[in-house]
Amino acid sequence: MKLTKMSRVFTWGAVLLMLQMAGTEPALRTPHDKAGVFADLSAQEIKAVHSFLRNRTELGLQPSKKVTMAKNSVFLIELLLPKKKHVLNFLDKGGKSPVREARAIIFFGAQEHPNITEFAVGPLPLPYYIRELSPRPGHHLSWSSRPISAAEYDLLFHMLRRAITPLHQFFLDTTGFSFLDCDARCLTFTDVAPRGVESGQRRSWLIVQRYVEGYFLHPTGLEILVDHGSTDDQDWRVEKLWYNGKFYDSPEELAQKYANGEVDTVVLGDPLPESTEQPPLFSSYKRRGEFPMPINVSGPHIVQPNGPRYKLEGHTVIYGGWSFSYCLRTSSGLQIFNVLFGGERIAYEVSVQEAVALYGGHTPAGMQTKYIDVGWGLGSVTHELAPGIDCPETATFLDAFHYYDSDGPVRYPHALCLFEMPTGVPLRRHFNSNFKGGFNFYAGLKGYVLVLRTTSTVYNYDYIWDFIFYPNGVMETKMHATGYVHATFYTPEGLRHGTRLQTHLLGNIHTHLVHYRVDMDVAGTKNSFQTLKTKLENITNPWSPSHSVVQPTLEQTQYSRERQASFRFGQTLPKYLLFSSPQKNCWEHRRSYRLQIHSMAEQVLPPGCPEERAVTWARYPLAVTKYRESERYSSSLYNQNDPWDPPVVFEEFLQNNENIEEEDLVAWVTVGFLHIPHSEDIPNTATPGNSVGFLIRPFNFFPEDPSLASRDTVIVWPRNKDGHNHVQRWVPEDRDCLRPPPFRYNGTYKPV
Repeated sequence: MKLTKMSRVFTWGAVLLMLQMAGTEPALRTPHDKAGVFADLSAQEIKAVHSFLRNRTELGLQPSKKVTMAKNSVFLIELLLPKKKHVLNFLDKGGKSPVREARAIIFFGAQEHPNITEFAVGPLPLPYYIRELSPRPGHHLSWSSRPISAAEYDLLFHMLRRAITPLHQFFLDTTGFSFLDCDARCLTFTDVAPRGVESGQRRSWLIVQRYVEGYFLHPTGLEILVDHGSTDDQDWRVEKLWYNGKFYDSPEELAQKYANGEVDTVVLGDPLPESTEQPPLFSSYKRRGEFPMPINVSGPHIVQPNGPRYKLEGHTVIYGGWSFSYCLRTSSGLQIFNVLFGGERIAYEVSVQEAVALYGGHTPAGMQTKYIDVGWGLGSVTHELAPGIDCPETATFLDAFHYYDSDGPVRYPHALCLFEMPTGVPLRRHFNSNFKGGFNFYAGLKGYVLVLRTTSTVYNYDYIWDFIFYPNGVMETKMHATGYVHATFYTPEGLRHGTRLQTHLLGNIHTHLVHYRVDMDVAGTKNSFQTLKTKLENITNPWSPSHSVVQPTLEQTQYSRERQASFRFGQTLPKYLLFSSPQKNCWEHRRSYRLQIHSMAEQVLPPGCPEERAVTWARYPLAVTKYRESERYSSSLYNQNDPWDPPVVFEEFLQNNENIEEEDLVAWVTVGFLHIPHSEDIPNTATPGNSVGFLIRPFNFFPEDPSLASRDTVIVWPRNKDGHNHVQRWVPEDRDCLRPPPFRYNGTYKPV
């Protein structure tokens, strides 16, 4: 659908409303009220946008849930961020509030040439205009690149049931399960992507599985290739099947060869325990086994005798020196904006851009799998967090509203949580010995952090996303990976691509990569990028000329162009990555923030590999670019299903090789790890050791450690005249019934 006159078609009532709004004086707002410019769309705003679009008869919209591909429907509605310069003018200079708009994606399938079109709809909360959003120059959105919808899955499942009817007896004999009249013993499937081998295709490999608890770990040995590219599902067909190492051209061929005894079948045992006396299913979470020392009581809990020490004002969080706003973007996930410490902006935006999992395998589905998770609605699968497990019971739980493949806003309860917790390690401490069996003083600052958390459950995998705030001006971003491994049917040849986890189960090797956007605004938007490293020098000892001294020296490198500041995997990445303001601190050092990356990622796909074009950001653990409105996102909803000709190609951000000295800079950070599945991944991958991320840390930004302002400091001085050590604190001890034992500190050390 192309709009030519649509954006100019207004009713007189809409024009009058616009004039009335223009003449209205805005109410006085606090800085935190202003940060509502970043807030997710409310349920009412989503409804208003959806209603406005449904009333545009020229769009010919039908419900998303209508089970056909030949329809026009709204697939996604989410916040469309205003331009940064308008937001900063509003936040910092008292300018007018940016117009609030929504991004709406419509699938136009009810026409001769189906297409995907994105629109801006506004102003909110009472929209009266629509305008088309253009892709980057030279790019288009192919119809085959759209994410798969619930209606398409419904059609796919029914088509599959019809097509494989000849295999009904084969399934019963080899698995004990079926697609037909199956009741509690049904088969299901997991589809993999990309869907084909070149742009324009929509051909999906399906892994047939037994539908039991943890069905991801129960492949049957059959994989099916389906072509479902047409808008008419009657044209969809099974192209090929793979069973236990061999290919077949049709269900009929496999069924006939099975009847003739020409198929090397594997008869799977019954996965379901016959009684409660038997061990539970291996893919189950049900408890089994014993520790040498059983633990029969509940563990420690976090308590807040005086309530939370943070404030939540709308979508803005205030904690000690910190303030920031958050947004849970339906398409891509968690974002934070306007990150301030001590009233100064550190970053304009820190956000999840993409998460990928790139696999190897012996089966066709195993070797085809390259998951690019924004294409699966990474930000929309933010399911409920459990108190005491996913977040402490004391957390503030926050709901989210998503419009993704639906016909109205969907409320996701407890999709995010916000909590303060003790780290179990002091932020800093020192015991000052007098070297005579006593001490001059002991001082320590209790370790507390504030955590903003959400999760994304993308089918089998669960990602836990954390933004962590420390009282010394340090912010950490972390991703924890858990959930079920992506697994295929075991064959001896498969051991080149993974690990045998059960009799008929192979855990496929894969690499997780996550991409972040870090829009640094270190004391302003004019920043430069430099690195520090050490270099050894060998000099004559000045006080003993006959000897030499080998010592480290500092070596500083300033980067003036984007290409210089784009570090490829395999290239040594300096340890000190500094984003610096022209301002200097009181010691004449440039006020800076350091980016510190914690990752085990390596390059997975070689440049030029066909699908690699969709994830060219994965060439770089770090790339620094000049801010451009046209370069807001490094991936898209469409890169998954058309990786060969994606609408967003990160490598193009670097082609103009712009100046990055005293400019508005963006750091693009890739973190990740290789996962070789192992038996301890049954039933689920555990989080320890499977976390990656980065920190941004002040580096000469403050005159001293800003956590000195924290009231959690404790200082102990040696015994005074009454014989007791003097404990100096700025927060009184808890007098609650849940308080810990009274604080005591002796400080002496004596021979026994």
